[in-house]
Amino acid sequence: MKLEHIGIAVKDLNFSNDLFSKLLGKSAYKEEAVETEGVITSFYSAGESKIELVGSTKENSAIEKYLEKNKEGIHHLAFGVENLEKEIERLKNEGFIFVNETPKLGADNKRIVFLHPKSTNGVLVELCEDVK
Repeated sequence: MKLEHIGIAVKDLNFSNDLFSKLLGKSAYKEEAVETEGVITSFYSAGESKIELVGSTKENSAIEKYLEKNKEGIHHLAFGVENLEKEIERLKNEGFIFVNETPKLGADNKRIVFLHPKSTNGVLVELCEDVK
């Protein structure tokens, strides 16, 4: 398991893209809409990991709800795994609670699941695996 990316919830993706491009000295390498989740994302390389800026494209998306309750900032930590189903089973056996146990397609050509913050010290954790 490795830190794949840090997800940051943003209200204005264009503003945040300008900010992170200046901060990191480079442009996002990818921008992608995930219609099923109602989000648009931008990805920046940051060493061996990535930064994912996540903005909402519809009112009832999870990011929109998050931004209504919280300020912009770190939304989740994503860990890359080799076998998503195996990790889900392992972590369920360890007592972790999942937001979704069935993998779904996410951004950046990944299959994803989320662990509930109630079982991870208040941190939303994403497990992701490259689509094969």
